[in-house]
Amino acid sequence: MRSMVLAVGGNALIHRGEQGTIREQRENTRRVARQIAHLAIRGYRILITHGNGPQVGAELLLSETAAGRVPGRSLDLCGASTQGEMGYLLQQALKSELSEAGLGMPVVTVVTQCLVSLDDPAMKNPTKPVGRFLTGTEAAEYTRRLGWTIVMDAGRGYRRVVPSPRPMEIVEFDLIERLFEFGALVIACGGGGIPVAWKDGELVGVEAVIDKDLTSSLLASQLATDLFVIGTDTDCVYLDYNRPTQRALDRIGETELEQYLAAGQFAPGSMAPKITSVLQFLRRGGCEAIIASSDDLYAAVEGRVGTHVFCHGVWPGMLATAGSRANG
Repeated sequence: MRSMVLAVGGNALIHRGEQGTIREQRENTRRVARQIAHLAIRGYRILITHGNGPQVGAELLLSETAAGRVPGRSLDLCGASTQGEMGYLLQQALKSELSEAGLGMPVVTVVTQCLVSLDDPAMKNPTKPVGRFLTGTEAAEYTRRLGWTIVMDAGRGYRRVVPSPRPMEIVEFDLIERLFEFGALVIACGGGGIPVAWKDGELVGVEAVIDKDLTSSLLASQLATDLFVIGTDTDCVYLDYNRPTQRALDRIGETELEQYLAAGQFAPGSMAPKITSVLQFLRRGGCEAIIASSDDLYAAVEGRVGTHVFCHGVWPGMLATAGSRANG
């Protein structure tokens, strides 16, 4: 029985252009759950991680809107809240789909903390945008009153930025591993995990955002899964993205992909972290990683779509001419 860590993007539950209503999220979650159930039917053991960017943004806005009436909520608490909320939606949808398929496997969410270092260089260089866009007046006020780091975001307005430190340890890993080995379909490390650190002998929350694909890669390596799958909003990985020379990568070895990353082919904060996560999984002993659309996860795992990255550039049935296909 093959195993995988499947990292679902937060935008899979709130599509571009949607308001993010619970009804929309339920419908989107059901579509993702249907694909995951098909994989379970085929005998895959699956652990699900997910992004939570849009959901945390909504939590922060709710907290800000209610300021003065109820206590504000820190970023780590917003992350914990969305882990529970999104886990609930996924659990419910997955249980329904699995029941329809006659599978009685348990589905469980683990609200997960991820250890980071307060000495991580990223802590002194906040780069991850969070929350809504701000006016110049609001930016000045929040900087003065709350000590936020605020920058101009691509000319669209001011936004708060927070550190994005490297994940060091998954605090609840032992429990996650036991549940996974028991045969449960586990949902864990939502949003990259709640950032925590040791301070004066106490575990405390950190105002930061961990890249969910880096945490997912670490989890896949520690569980020694056969596959590491990243769902995103594009159908595969492209070279020369959005240029006339754009090419879609089909099957590729880790060394070649690493060369493309070093050449600056992938945008920081977008595809580059996903490529880095995939390479880390393969360097730690993984055999295959996949990047594909969240709408095509089943077909991607079956080998029909997406970008498949292999350790040492060797894959089943490989052809001498394989490696990339022309777009279109």
